[in-house]
Amino acid sequence: MLGGIFPVFNKEESRNVSFQTEPPGANCIGFDLRAYRWAQVMMFAIKEINEDHSLLPNITLGYGIFDSCASPTNTLRAVFTLLNKQEIKAASPCHPPMSAVIAESGSSQSVAAAGTLGPFSVPMVSYFSTCACLSDRTKYPTFFRTIPSDYYQAKALASLVKRFGWSWIGVIQSDNDYGRNGVLSFTEEVKKYGVCIAFIGTVLRTYPRSKILEVVETIKHSTAKVILAFVPEGDLYPLMKEVVMQNITGIQWIASEAWITAARPSTPEIFHSFGGAIGFATRKMAIPKVKDFLLNINPFADARDPFVKDFWKIMVGCDPSKVKESSNSTDPLSSIKVCTGHETLDQTHVFFNVTQLRVAYNVYKAVYAIAHALHHLIFCTDDNDKNHRKPCINNLQIEPKEVSNQLQRVNFVNSFGEAVFFDKNGDPPPSYEIINWQLREGEVQHVTVGHFGTSANASYELVIEEDSIIWNTGREIPVGVCSEMCPLGTRKAEIKGKPICCFDCIPCADGTIANTTGAADCIPCPREYWSNEGKDRCIPKEIEFLSYYDAMGIALTVISLFGVCLASAAMVVFSYFRNTPIVKANNSELSSLLLLSLLLCFLCPLTFIGEPTVWSCMLRHTAFGVTFALCISCVLGKTIVVVTAFKATLPNNNLARKFGPVQQRIIVCSCTTVQIFICVLWLSLKPPFPDKTFKHSDKKIILECNTGSETAFYTVLGYIGLLSAICLVMAFLARKLPDNFNEAKFITFSMLIFCAVWLTFIPAYVSSPGKYTVAVEIFAILSSTFGLLFCLFAPKCYIILIKPEKNTKNHVMGKLPKKRL
Repeated sequence: MLGGIFPVFNKEESRNVSFQTEPPGANCIGFDLRAYRWAQVMMFAIKEINEDHSLLPNITLGYGIFDSCASPTNTLRAVFTLLNKQEIKAASPCHPPMSAVIAESGSSQSVAAAGTLGPFSVPMVSYFSTCACLSDRTKYPTFFRTIPSDYYQAKALASLVKRFGWSWIGVIQSDNDYGRNGVLSFTEEVKKYGVCIAFIGTVLRTYPRSKILEVVETIKHSTAKVILAFVPEGDLYPLMKEVVMQNITGIQWIASEAWITAARPSTPEIFHSFGGAIGFATRKMAIPKVKDFLLNINPFADARDPFVKDFWKIMVGCDPSKVKESSNSTDPLSSIKVCTGHETLDQTHVFFNVTQLRVAYNVYKAVYAIAHALHHLIFCTDDNDKNHRKPCINNLQIEPKEVSNQLQRVNFVNSFGEAVFFDKNGDPPPSYEIINWQLREGEVQHVTVGHFGTSANASYELVIEEDSIIWNTGREIPVGVCSEMCPLGTRKAEIKGKPICCFDCIPCADGTIANTTGAADCIPCPREYWSNEGKDRCIPKEIEFLSYYDAMGIALTVISLFGVCLASAAMVVFSYFRNTPIVKANNSELSSLLLLSLLLCFLCPLTFIGEPTVWSCMLRHTAFGVTFALCISCVLGKTIVVVTAFKATLPNNNLARKFGPVQQRIIVCSCTTVQIFICVLWLSLKPPFPDKTFKHSDKKIILECNTGSETAFYTVLGYIGLLSAICLVMAFLARKLPDNFNEAKFITFSMLIFCAVWLTFIPAYVSSPGKYTVAVEIFAILSSTFGLLFCLFAPKCYIILIKPEKNTKNHVMGKLPKKRL
């Protein structure tokens, strides 16, 4: 429908009622009751304004109405007809110019009309054209509308899709500006939420059935179970019939405002496949007075209405062209009854239901918006009375551009309490109702289940009563995904060649988790945590250290204490038999000090077992270094004693006299003092400290003692190695003493064991992971200590306890008589 509005002074009503530019039926397919009602509402609104003494007083609005048949071509023909009439009237001083145009029901028609009217500055107000492209002021400078732009509907649809978690959606679009631009806007919006479009099917009411069937096949073979139809009702209806005919069910349909409240598809038959459809519709309003106006339509009262005859045929079922006296008479050439002139309209018909007007209400608002713009243009404020407005210009002086400027500034509250105004693009504020198709008592009802609009803070707000919705699947929200959401402990993995919504779910790697469903990436656990078996939460890593409670710790502790017992027993034996020749011959003072140092060496491993602390870390390394330095110093002292004793047997050699007990104490003390000095520097500058190591195992935290200064650590070991090397060399030189009990041989053997143990310790220490590093160090300490104890004291204890007959001076000095043959 396309209508032009003309203001006329002095209540001289000018009515030029024509519903199309050519005879009825020339280009239109059937009679559109909806368009006819919209035209009637426009006429009602103009009549109401003409009877209003406050709005456009003493001015009557005239109109010309044309039916475009939903065709851009017919729309252009109607526009040019109106413009031609305007030129004819403009040439006559008695006829007012056209002030504005109300059109159109389709976006493609409005694009054609607005593009033509724009250069002439004629304002155009649409009641049902929603394409966002029409908001472009550079192309359509005089276009306005009372229905929200698809820019907002796309946002509303995207919010709906996001709300219910649909990420895999099929789309049906109409092959026109409305469908293409609407789907483009929707696609851009849903991409922000990671939604993928499974397919896009295109339909049009003029398409052959083969093209419709191609779209139906696409729907049947697609995995998308949620489909948006951004299509006018007239273009979608052929597809709907095919879907029902092929019994395609199980699809949740999302509707645009163009068909969600349409009457023709709202039947139980269509509901079988489209039941539970949900979509957005413009605000509805009840205009009670319109019903009486519609009921007064009568072909016998107003013959100038060219479509009233078609309307009467549909509503009453008779042809008003010829009137006969008998109501039962029929035309022999027609199956339609001939009217008697006494027929009445059925008030229960949906045509007369004015309680839920949506598009018709937009027509009503459009008429009033133009009336208010004309009012503010024609009337200005009286200088003497600011509250009184008087005519300022003649109706023949009205320029369409001025009407357009006034429309841009229109802002009023209509009789229904709704504010009517336009933004800078000529669009009204967005306001939608969410409609759900439900079957009640055998009839399809359009149930309002929510709304969408701007909130107080200017943001968009979606409010839905989910419990009131009946879906295609019943009360359960339909699933619209290409791949099921990944469970906890897994992440999405894209499938090559498919959209991002189609993916595989793969388990998270060790040390990472996914604690939400549908995670795109796995989250690494903190350093001291590790992923559990399900990879859905981080758990503390196992803490590992050589404990007194594990098997290795218990075994090493037992061996260490066993060594302490052996060293103590040897001390008791040497103390008890201190006056025997073998004890005296081996320097009882150095032997006792050596046994004490060996006992301390056996106790050192106990500081290595247990959870490392600051004090235990400092104690274990320094105690180990000092006790072993003392031990090797004592061995070095004994070695020097043996060597000097051997040298004393040589002529003119007084070395043994110069190397007495004092010198032995000095050697032991000085050698030990050097190690103590190194350890003091170590503790002062960079002491050992407890540390957590993560490099040996991903699932464990190794508690160990960091040496602090590796230089100091290896200096301590190197110093012990230097002392043991000196002992080894000196003992090797004195290995051939003539005594029966040659201690140099035992010292040499003990030093060989000692050096072998610590040389193999270094690579084993470096390569051992975790608590085994500590175990290797303890093993080296115990092995070398046992080696010294057994090599130096086991032979002597054996003679003292088992072979006391050999514990004599002669036997020790090797002066026993030779056996005779």
